[in-house]
Amino acid sequence: MVAKTNRRPTPTPLHNRLPVLRAERGLSRQDLAAAVDVNYQTIGYLERGEYAPSLDLAFRLSEYFGLPIEAIFSRSPFTPLSETMYGGST
Repeated sequence: MVAKTNRRPTPTPLHNRLPVLRAERGLSRQDLAAAVDVNYQTIGYLERGEYAPSLDLAFRLSEYFGLPIEAIFSRSPFTPLSETMYGGST
């Protein structure tokens, strides 16, 4: 008989576009953190994929950037903008 374990499955990495969105708007991590009321280190953890945002934080970021959550966060890697815009590398 196989014993059941209470282990959670390994979470799927959460990819994000936060560095690109910050760069487009000329924001530092500190600027964005202040705007959504978190510590600037939280923004760094999010950008590196070391932390998944709470639903509340995901909504705050979505509202701040004026984008749907799925435009900021994804379970699969985003297609590089160069591919989206130009159909591949030049």
